[in-house]
Amino acid sequence: MDTLPQFSTKARTLASLLDRLTCAEVLPVVFFNVADWQAESDRMLVRVQESLGAGPWVVRSSALNEDAATASMAGHYTSVLDVRCLEELREVVERVIASYGLSPGPGDEVLVQPMLSSVRLSGVVFSCDPATGSPYRVVNYSLGTDSTAVTGGAAQTKTFVAATGVKNLPPDMSRVVALIEELEALFPAKPLDVEFAIAAPGDRLYLLQVRPLVMQRAVASSESHNALLSRVADKVRAAQRPHPFLQGCSTVFGVMPDWNPAEIIGIRPRPLALSLYRELVTDAIWAYQRDNYGYRNLRSFPLLVHFAGQPYIDVRLSFNSFIPKDVEGSLADRLVDYYIGRLTAAPNLHDKVEFEIVFSCYTLDLPERLNVLAEAGFSAEDRNQLAESLRTLTNRVIDQQNGLWRSDEAKLAVLSQRREGILASDLDPIGRIYWLLEDCKRYGTLPFAGLARAGFIAVQMLKSLVAVGVLSVDDYDRFMGGLSTVSSQLARDLRSLERKTFLARYGHLRPGTYDILSPRYDETPDDYLGQSCSLEEADSKRTQFTLSLDQMRAIARLLEEHGLSSDVVSLFDFLQAGIELREYAKFVFTHNLSDALSLFQEWGGGYGFSKEDLSYASINCIRELHAGADDPRTMLERVIEEGKIRYKETCSLWLPPLITHPDDVWAFHVPECEPNFVTQSSVTGPVVRPTERNRLKGGIVFIPSADPGYDWLFSHPIAGLVTAYGGVNSHMAIRANELGLPAVIGAGESLFAQWCQSQLLHIDCAVRRVEVLA
Repeated sequence: MDTLPQFSTKARTLASLLDRLTCAEVLPVVFFNVADWQAESDRMLVRVQESLGAGPWVVRSSALNEDAATASMAGHYTSVLDVRCLEELREVVERVIASYGLSPGPGDEVLVQPMLSSVRLSGVVFSCDPATGSPYRVVNYSLGTDSTAVTGGAAQTKTFVAATGVKNLPPDMSRVVALIEELEALFPAKPLDVEFAIAAPGDRLYLLQVRPLVMQRAVASSESHNALLSRVADKVRAAQRPHPFLQGCSTVFGVMPDWNPAEIIGIRPRPLALSLYRELVTDAIWAYQRDNYGYRNLRSFPLLVHFAGQPYIDVRLSFNSFIPKDVEGSLADRLVDYYIGRLTAAPNLHDKVEFEIVFSCYTLDLPERLNVLAEAGFSAEDRNQLAESLRTLTNRVIDQQNGLWRSDEAKLAVLSQRREGILASDLDPIGRIYWLLEDCKRYGTLPFAGLARAGFIAVQMLKSLVAVGVLSVDDYDRFMGGLSTVSSQLARDLRSLERKTFLARYGHLRPGTYDILSPRYDETPDDYLGQSCSLEEADSKRTQFTLSLDQMRAIARLLEEHGLSSDVVSLFDFLQAGIELREYAKFVFTHNLSDALSLFQEWGGGYGFSKEDLSYASINCIRELHAGADDPRTMLERVIEEGKIRYKETCSLWLPPLITHPDDVWAFHVPECEPNFVTQSSVTGPVVRPTERNRLKGGIVFIPSADPGYDWLFSHPIAGLVTAYGGVNSHMAIRANELGLPAVIGAGESLFAQWCQSQLLHIDCAVRRVEVLA
């Protein structure tokens, strides 16, 4: 019986696998240690030439402390490709040895192999997810001849993820997974890190390196993980059936469409944050707002579903909710199917569905945009009916006197008054938390949802003025730059108000609005608030927007031609108010939410539970305790334990941002999104995390989401902004536009992770390009 190979140096491990693999080949190997080289370098060079031919060769480090079980030292030492002659080989070997330090160990080795040419695909595959220990095959690869593209991090790469045991993978990925399965049999019970390449002749798969994958966590059980994936796939399959009360024959699920949970609470929110978001927005409030504004009535349909705690939007529901309620059933059916088909064909639009896929309001370029429906088989009558319905709906929303946004604006004042009453009352803590959240829904998130819709319509209308040629792109930027939102006021107040007064107004803000673990501004103000941006600087970035007489005449003519009831001044009043009020509404309702979280923390702390513990609870326990006489400590303890178990499952899952088929749950390519570029400016700067407070000045800051709780960043003189999630109309997009700050909003997980690893970036928003400089 053959002895299983053992991990040793890079060179010896590869040598032990020569002629042993069936799924891949190992190139011939020559290696020698430092002592041998120092004693007989000429003989070593002859050995290389006799064993490997005349070159070219690749010379790689193979130090004793590389590829160990506790540290890979990846990239620490020198390796050189395409070495062409013995003279160059001698010089390169010396460089490799020099990279070991001033006193290399005599046992440290140098590895020489033939240079692999005509590489078609190369990369690195892990036998499990190194971040979570979950049993996924994670393949990071690039197409092309550069076999160092992935390890060097210098090129656009692709990431493929597959649960263990999955069959019917794409052919190249299937071969790579078969290789790692064969290596797992040879190195049992060890997570693996494998470099590979597919090259001519014969399109052969080559093993370039295998070493232990250094993990901070134990590898999870495949059996239990696959059982969890089966449940998720079954849930997707069941949801994709026709529903008697919904238009459209099937659905898909996304983390960014509509109420974009990835942007607001993240893709792996703690149970408390998830329960709060559902309670305040996606269980019922969202549907009430759409119904109120004239869209289809979807009350009793929760918009957000979660797969083991990972939040997804049911896209069929979302697309149903963007259809005016007077559009008849057959047309609505075909529209929903068409919208879902478009998203499935262009998944990179998942954070732009309201701008790029659905028709949810009337705009001045709508007749031209509706032509795409003709290409999809919709008749002129269909298009006319949809246009007329959208015109009626839009006129109701934008009306200067009776527009729905007016009544929504009025509710916000009620919320503020009632919050003071609740906090000053003699209610017990549970009662105060309960009523803060109830009011937050009725007078906060409900009007916010309406004002957010008005904000979307405002931006759509503004963009249509650019599309029909009445406004230029510069006009658009000047309008956005001239807005006065809560965030711009925050910057001014930071400079002009006493710190105590400032925190009384803004202290409730948190970077994670729904996250109890995210400190409020007034809890750690020094961690958030800078002083570098002067009032003059803040004001100097505001732009003046004016319309010429010709533009006003053109807009008046267009409004009349399109049957929109607004005049020019009223229209621009709406455009301004729609965008500004949306931000203000968020600012107001988050006050209730933040206070409720603080009270929950204080009340739970009284029973001995930490903030960390409470983040695993569900806010539903407050409703239960308010309605009944259960023992608070016992209930909290129970829901926290349940939440911890659930969150462990949440973290173990790796799902694609858009699920179009149950099979997507098992294997998928991590998609590259089409980022949203804000402003027409460019910037070059170092990559900075928000925790690196002393590097913020002049830096391009990377944050996961476009949450308004990150507004504190604008009190520092940052040069640019990149978010993983967030749409063109998100808070951070508006804020960056307002400040003239070059920003990439919604880069997507893949690009965000790649750019985040770099040191220096150049962002050119006008040409929509991000370049890694170092």
